[in-house]
Amino acid sequence: MPSPAHIRSTVATIVDQPDDLRELRVFHKALADVNRLRMVKRLAEGPATVGELIETVGLSQPLVSWHIGRLKAAGIVETKRSGREVFCQLRPNVFAEVAERQRILLGLSSSAPVVPVPATRHIEAH
Repeated sequence: MPSPAHIRSTVATIVDQPDDLRELRVFHKALADVNRLRMVKRLAEGPATVGELIETVGLSQPLVSWHIGRLKAAGIVETKRSGREVFCQLRPNVFAEVAERQRILLGLSSSAPVVPVPATRHIEAH
């Protein structure tokens, strides 16, 4: 018999999900990985080759390429091939565009005050 969590997950996938909210989900899921965040942080400094991103995150070429694919599918990164090199860069204004679209889709007021989120503390296991 399936677990309650499995049943909830299955039901959640059956429920009609609006396309515009799915777009937000893809964007946020792309940023839900530390290695992809590290790559975005590097690309915020300027364009980089796949080789430079490999050095930044310390992962294999196939894995870095896979992560770039996820970022590209979410519309965060653009790539351009020049010979054997693939150059990556952040799509201009992507974060501002998504923030505005998100405000509209979620019904958030653009004049709402921004409340800082407290830093999370890491609890070390002993």
